[in-house]
Amino acid sequence: MGTMDGRVAIVSGSGRGIGREIALKLASEGASVVVNDLDAEPAAETVAEIEARGGSAVACVGSVTEEGFAERFVGTAVSAFGGLDIIVNNAGYTWDTVIQKMTDEQWHTILDVHLTASFKILRAAQPYIRANPTAYHRKVVNISSTSGHYGNLGQVNYAAAKAGMIGMTKTLAKEWGRYNVNVNAVAFGFILTRMTEVTAADNATLTIDGRDIKVGLNPEKAAMASKIIPLGRPGTPQEAAGAVYALCLQETNYVSGQCLVVDGARV
Repeated sequence: MGTMDGRVAIVSGSGRGIGREIALKLASEGASVVVNDLDAEPAAETVAEIEARGGSAVACVGSVTEEGFAERFVGTAVSAFGGLDIIVNNAGYTWDTVIQKMTDEQWHTILDVHLTASFKILRAAQPYIRANPTAYHRKVVNISSTSGHYGNLGQVNYAAAKAGMIGMTKTLAKEWGRYNVNVNAVAFGFILTRMTEVTAADNATLTIDGRDIKVGLNPEKAAMASKIIPLGRPGTPQEAAGAVYALCLQETNYVSGQCLVVDGARV
């Protein structure tokens, strides 16, 4: 028997990277998972991987910023699996530059995909949460970042969005405590993903929601990372997923309104 048997989870941005590992981990412990990605192919691949391992999953493809997406995401969980117990707001990406070069589009796009989309998903879930009480604790985990805690050069939009997610987490923990819901956040430091596995010197880009976004770390920071992280290396997506999983366990039922920093003791 798994620790998540009978639970239903929705994980935004779970076709790739950290989100994919979160979905795989929850499913491996018995949860039925609604997988989301901008693109159909990675979402289908994650669903297929879960099913190949004996788990249960369906895809809900689309941008978390689309009008009506939040209701469709929550509705998929209820219609496909009959409930909703775990919400992981993970979808997002970075679009960096210093403040004097940052456009209004960059600012609003990053706040929308991280903070506003998460708010809308949680708002859409509230009527179901309220109307369907359970004896066990349901879980919300919002994915933040150490940039939201401490700031980071060139990321005023991303840092603001991730700091906002911490404030939203702490507030919703107070509002939803009466429903037996634990609401927490996880702030990741340097985790190896497609956004961080290259350096800015490689001039690599990813096409995200129709935009070509430059990705990669500052070469000097990338070279120093393993020296300044006490554990001696960046984290893996599997390790990042493990932190989220821990906050979804019933053993953490009295942990709420917290932000768990997962950065290898970097800060």
